[in-house]
Amino acid sequence: MRRREFIVLLGGAAAVSWPLAARAQQTALPVVGILSGGSSASTATLLAGFREGLRDAGYIEGQNVVIEGRWAEGQYDRLPVLAAELVHRSVGIIFANSLPSVFAAKAATSTIPIVFISAGDPVRLGIVATLNRPGGNITGVNFFAVEVASKRLELLIEVVPTLTVIGVLTNPNNPRIDIEIGQLRAAARALGKQILVVKASDERDFDVAFETLLQERASAVLIPAEPLFFVWREQLVALAARHALPAMYDVREFTAAGGLLSYGLSLTDTYRLVAGQVAQILKGAKPADLPILQPTKFELVVNLRTAKTLGLTIPEPFLLRADEVIE
Repeated sequence: MRRREFIVLLGGAAAVSWPLAARAQQTALPVVGILSGGSSASTATLLAGFREGLRDAGYIEGQNVVIEGRWAEGQYDRLPVLAAELVHRSVGIIFANSLPSVFAAKAATSTIPIVFISAGDPVRLGIVATLNRPGGNITGVNFFAVEVASKRLELLIEVVPTLTVIGVLTNPNNPRIDIEIGQLRAAARALGKQILVVKASDERDFDVAFETLLQERASAVLIPAEPLFFVWREQLVALAARHALPAMYDVREFTAAGGLLSYGLSLTDTYRLVAGQVAQILKGAKPADLPILQPTKFELVVNLRTAKTLGLTIPEPFLLRADEVIE
């Protein structure tokens, strides 16, 4: 064989092998699967915080980690299939960003590490053994949605003290909702108020739910933490405005969309915390040894524009306690 022909053949072999090597390197990157009961669009800003948290820990999407999502769009019956897809994909970690997602992920695998956001006490809900040593293949963050439900009710009544009947919009498919309703009923009785529960397991149920609130003379509404409601938060805020109902929500994203009040943890900060746990597992930590994180900074947000539209005067001491006032 002539020298020139040998060089050409060698160059051709390199050209063929390089893409194969590049593809092998790409597939070798660890994959973080996101299992969500919501939608990609509704959590876009939150996922930006998740990516930022990973970046701070040294993991950059596309360079040394792959992020792949599965979204149920509020249809929780799809979650088992989506969880099975991530398991079949052989992801390295599953990030379950809501309670329905957690249970679907746990049912799908006992070996792939799971990092979760739980809207209630994960021990009481049977997700982990203890807060300090979760055990098994799972750890995460307690979002305290259930634990502060009565506090949200108190704040709503403080702004509108004449309330007698307060509506609570629920998704009956959420596994923790009975616990939260029990706490709200007890808190309402102690305050001399009445709770009216209306149900919506699909966005098409919202109109009927709000009409029921009006028919039963509810004069305000409380919207608990719920992936379905977060996906359709702008529609819910618009319905509350249309029916002139003061509303309390769980996170700032609702008040930013025009809701009256919100009280709870920062979702963006929570996603960053989850990213830190994911990074620790990527570096070799075992989920069973990572304590459940329990953030302590809750934020009260008031939308003054909405208050004025509803004809409400927010007491000055209340505004001084607020972490943010939208004017």
